[in-house]
Amino acid sequence: MKGKLLGQPWKFWLGALIVYAVVQFIFSRGLVTDYIQTIVQYACVIAVAALGLNLIYGFTGQFSLGQWGFYAIGAYTSAEISYNLAPRVSVPVDLGFGGFDLGQYLVFLLAIFAGACLAAVISYLFGLPVLKMGGDYFGIATLGFTIVVKVLLDNSDQVFREMKGARGMVGIPQLTTWFWAFLFLVLALVIMRNLIYSTTGRAMVSVREDEVAAKAMGIDTVRYKTMAFVIGSFYAGLAGGLYAHLYAFLHPSTFNFVKSFDLWIIVVFGGVGSITGTIIATFGWATLLEGLRIVLPSGTETWRFVIYPIALILIMLLRPQGLFGGLEIGFLKPPKWPRRQKSVTAEN
Repeated sequence: MKGKLLGQPWKFWLGALIVYAVVQFIFSRGLVTDYIQTIVQYACVIAVAALGLNLIYGFTGQFSLGQWGFYAIGAYTSAEISYNLAPRVSVPVDLGFGGFDLGQYLVFLLAIFAGACLAAVISYLFGLPVLKMGGDYFGIATLGFTIVVKVLLDNSDQVFREMKGARGMVGIPQLTTWFWAFLFLVLALVIMRNLIYSTTGRAMVSVREDEVAAKAMGIDTVRYKTMAFVIGSFYAGLAGGLYAHLYAFLHPSTFNFVKSFDLWIIVVFGGVGSITGTIIATFGWATLLEGLRIVLPSGTETWRFVIYPIALILIMLLRPQGLFGGLEIGFLKPPKWPRRQKSVTAEN
């Protein structure tokens, strides 16, 4: 579209640039600790994975517990690639006022997208027989998938020694910065927004609303469920790759199926089917969970795992549709579709 980039006007991109610059200024001046900087970047990473789950469940209505498994696949795949290639690829670039190694970032981007693509491919192959079941059976199958992935990671050193199995993988290049975390979150947001308000997105929503009626209208429901599942898994794999290069350490316990409920808490808390709610709930979840670690007295940090579930229960009792329900704000609002002009016939 004229004057737009990825369907968004220049004002949106200017606003995103201002947000990035302000946060970067705060980080570079040391106004917040390194710990808080990491939490902000981690929230961006989790937001990408939560957006993928919201597409699968919130917009298409598929009860999936496999998002964390695809998150793990993206993390370990990208870590394996960068672990082996980063030390061998070096393309120094000197701009006069400071240099950087372009090769490291090329490997980083290759690893990130390779992990995301592998997660998408596996989700497609896994979804071919499983998506036809639907409902609770689909949820149980995806839960089993996540458990299988965790067990495979525990024994991954039998094939890839550098992964070290249950001991945890170290030596991963720490390349995820605020720039990359924010960039991928913005791109994920824009792509998700454009998808939801497209013809494909409306077909996905119709599957959620009434699958039988969608079939009666000629919509290939299996096709759109598979598409949503693959795209959502791609988002999970992308987030996993960013996570691996943020902490530079991976351990199978991080990808236990119990952790997968974090994404569900975020999606339900923010409002099922709300992109705005998912983003705000992600940063609220990260702030509450990690903020309590700082606020609570020493030795009582574990109480945060009691306090924040109570807060979630209260929210579900007082506002069961979540913070935003299905509402969107700002550029995430539905576009205004032009109305057809009714033809006026002359009266006899």
